[in-house]
Amino acid sequence: MNLRDYLAQQQTLVDTHLDRLAPPETQPPSTIHRAMRYSLFAGGKRIRPILCLEAARASGEEPDAAHFTAACSLEFIHTYSLIHDDLPALDNDDYRRGKLTCHKVFGDAMAILAGDSLLTLAFEVLAAIDTMPAVPAERKARMIAELATAAGTVGGMIAGQVADLEGEGQTPTAPLLESIHRAKTGALLRASLRLGAICAGAGDAHYHALSCYGEHIGLAFQIVDDILDVEESSEALGKTAGKDAQQHKITFPAVYGVEESRRMAAIECRRAHETLAPFGARAERLHELADLIVHRKS
Repeated sequence: MNLRDYLAQQQTLVDTHLDRLAPPETQPPSTIHRAMRYSLFAGGKRIRPILCLEAARASGEEPDAAHFTAACSLEFIHTYSLIHDDLPALDNDDYRRGKLTCHKVFGDAMAILAGDSLLTLAFEVLAAIDTMPAVPAERKARMIAELATAAGTVGGMIAGQVADLEGEGQTPTAPLLESIHRAKTGALLRASLRLGAICAGAGDAHYHALSCYGEHIGLAFQIVDDILDVEESSEALGKTAGKDAQQHKITFPAVYGVEESRRMAAIECRRAHETLAPFGARAERLHELADLIVHRKS
């Protein structure tokens, strides 16, 4: 099966489990559940859940409901971050994934609560007894701690968001750029690999190899994101293009220029491939995903 068809298949499976784990729209209070599901099912690529599943496969386990639960917890966190990022107080964007953002449809207050609800749901599904019954308690605790750290204020996603906000208008420098993006985007992408490895019971060597892979593709992902904001249209991106420059964001093109940024992404991609050597053929899809991340157009 080629990568495009494989990803479509995996996205469908992830969506099925997201639907299973998220409260239905009819569950009171229905407004908040409609808002949560509006953003959750707005057409995301499901890159983070799929990376989690592929880390489990590389570690020798075919994913079951427990692995999909771990994968979905990542998408809950990711979607919450997008809802909050788009709010007027942050990036103030009207479109996400080609659709009106959550606050434009449900209002600022409900969008804030929808993001909060997805954040808490991520940890609820990891901790619940019935969602991951066969996973040892020690592994579940490690996954919860890993996800909380990746989303948090010490080197995690929120730390990156704070640095991104406070960096607006400052002189773009390489150290500030790295501090923003290793945390804002890289931490959750790395956690995607780590959760899959932990859930599958991977040994230390494989866990660390997958962590390194996650660090390299996380950086490559953000570099490419910054390039696309410069080069692609709003229609292609599904969100407002050129916002980084308008808001004086510190980005890779702003610090290094587009061509050097492209070269840096290719280097990170190559390093990601190198980290997968211990897994052999089991990492085939991870190799393909690294290339996809670097060569994508949206």
